[in-house]
Amino acid sequence: MLRREFIKSLAGSLVLFQSASYANIKSNHSNKKIIWIVLRGAYDSLHTLVPRKNADLTKLRPNLYNHIKNHLLVLNNEFGLHPSLKNMHQWYKNKELLPITCVGTGFTNRSHFDGQDFLESGLNTTDADSGWLARAIDAKHTQALAIARSTPISLRSSNKVNTWFPTKFKESHADTYDALLKLYQYDELLMSRLQSGIELQNKVGKSNSKRGRFSDLAKSCANLMVKDNSIDCAMLELGGWDTHNNQNARLARQLTLLDDGLSELKTALGKQWQDTVVIVASEFGRTVEQNGTSGTDHGTGSALFLAGGAVNGGQVLGKWPGLKSEQLFEQRDLMPTSNTFSWIANVLEQHWGLTPNQLKSVLPNAQRLIEKVIV
Repeated sequence: MLRREFIKSLAGSLVLFQSASYANIKSNHSNKKIIWIVLRGAYDSLHTLVPRKNADLTKLRPNLYNHIKNHLLVLNNEFGLHPSLKNMHQWYKNKELLPITCVGTGFTNRSHFDGQDFLESGLNTTDADSGWLARAIDAKHTQALAIARSTPISLRSSNKVNTWFPTKFKESHADTYDALLKLYQYDELLMSRLQSGIELQNKVGKSNSKRGRFSDLAKSCANLMVKDNSIDCAMLELGGWDTHNNQNARLARQLTLLDDGLSELKTALGKQWQDTVVIVASEFGRTVEQNGTSGTDHGTGSALFLAGGAVNGGQVLGKWPGLKSEQLFEQRDLMPTSNTFSWIANVLEQHWGLTPNQLKSVLPNAQRLIEKVIV
């Protein structure tokens, strides 16, 4: 393709660069993909992966639980999904969804920012300059893509990461790119970055939304992974889960966004879905008892979701502790009964084949679990 024809095929959106070495990284490629999705704001797992026959929930959440209890999407005798999660429910029936109840990272403070640091670093600390996903891709010798304006903590410390996010600026004309290519022709660094950006944008195509809707971002993420086999890993994030009030309406909207976005991701991945594991997690949970404004406050225990064609789905894992006062963390939060990072380490070992020594460098505090989470 001639340079000018190539430029004309562009959508014209701005591409953000994190690393100039994107095209030069030698990847130890395999078809096994991991997509990490962080729900920022501490989503309420009890309103998402719901214990269906728990009398305590009716007492503790008269407005919240009664609003959804007759519409839950049944998983098994114990649990149901929020009625907004129709696609995820179908995946569960197809054995492509594995919910894990009552998980925690070990973080017991109630600060969103510190909790997200804790979740993304995987080092049982905050203010870390290295993320567990970055260490994982370094161990696997592959590369990753963050659908974000800047590199999230999860992917910091590796030079095998690029970021992409749609711009709200007016699209550039092909002539602009042509002029930039001429201007940069004697500067190797600028030229390589511009060409890498053009190539990346061309792979995304014109489907991306300037509004940055989660479903459009998920679709663009999948398109990039399908068109570039060197990308084995990607990260997405979805905010808006801090539901201190009016939780019924707000969570219904949020869960619909998540469910629709995951559906777009699966559709765009096509055949790659069969070799993909999507990990969905949040920084911590919320209080078991609803507050005075029909919402919930910052808590501890949460739930983790694994989805994808590679997942050993159709079952709910994790130990359920109960909701009586003495069974709660600090008599107010869902009690974590297993560690989030141990489940993630299970994925990295069973899906990517990381060795015990590699896992120690990625998630040093994770415990080995016997559960089979990958088909």
